[in-house]
Amino acid sequence: MASLEDLLEKTSRTFALSIPVLPEPTRRQVMIAYLLFRIADTFEDAAHWLPDKRIEALAEFRALLGHFSKTEAKRLAARWSAADPSPHAGYRELIAEVPFVLDAFSALEPTAVSPVRTHVIRSAEGMAAFVSRTQGGALVLTGLKDLRAYCYVVAGIVGEMLTELFVLGRASLQEVAPQLREKAALFGEALQLVNILKDTALDAAEGRRYIGPELSRAEVFAQARRDLATAAAYILTLQRAGAPRGIVEFTALPAELAQATLDKVESSGPGSKISRLEVLTIKQRLTRALDRGEPAVRIRP
Repeated sequence: MASLEDLLEKTSRTFALSIPVLPEPTRRQVMIAYLLFRIADTFEDAAHWLPDKRIEALAEFRALLGHFSKTEAKRLAARWSAADPSPHAGYRELIAEVPFVLDAFSALEPTAVSPVRTHVIRSAEGMAAFVSRTQGGALVLTGLKDLRAYCYVVAGIVGEMLTELFVLGRASLQEVAPQLREKAALFGEALQLVNILKDTALDAAEGRRYIGPELSRAEVFAQARRDLATAAAYILTLQRAGAPRGIVEFTALPAELAQATLDKVESSGPGSKISRLEVLTIKQRLTRALDRGEPAVRIRP
């Protein structure tokens, strides 16, 4: 049987690098939560399935989250796996291991189970609503408002869930919890918009057109930069309130990488990526800043 860490490594190299810096018990909570969101994402992304089948799988998954039954989880995982849910080997293994992931989830502290369950269910419900709009095997969003509504469902809700786990049991963060909650969704939206701008060609090939013809890329770049400025404020609020270093690092690194990626995509076009050397340089700068007690992020408005 795969371990949670093994499943994380096979489904996200980025999170496999960043989640380990979190302090316990947040580390385990976030790792399991990520895998749950990834299960829902796999069904949403299964463009080779008919929309009704994807919506059905999302509904079945939500039901399992609400009332976990190992027997039912095994039955559904076997059926989902037999239907070939993804071309990605790591995602296929994750679907096969749904009973294991849900068992680990149910063993978390009740104070962590509740917010994770609530937010994953909300995200899966929103995903199903967008899948229902698929026509001719393609999802096309219309305008910035529609794009942001989609980003909220798949990423903004994740930011809200992370915030609840960050403040859980940490008295030093309770005072700034309202400010964090106010910015949490835009923290997630920022990262999602950068990915959408970067992966435009790949998404189109897989039947997803997030930036419709009536929406200019310049508008999306501008929104992403506004959101990244909000994300920076979110991270600095955590840092100034005395959040554990691992939480600050976990939030700061993807935001700094997103800023660098956005600059690269804007100058070089979709599909552009920052180099491994650039990633290493950003990580080293962040480490030095945290060592010296300096601001974790340098994202400009």
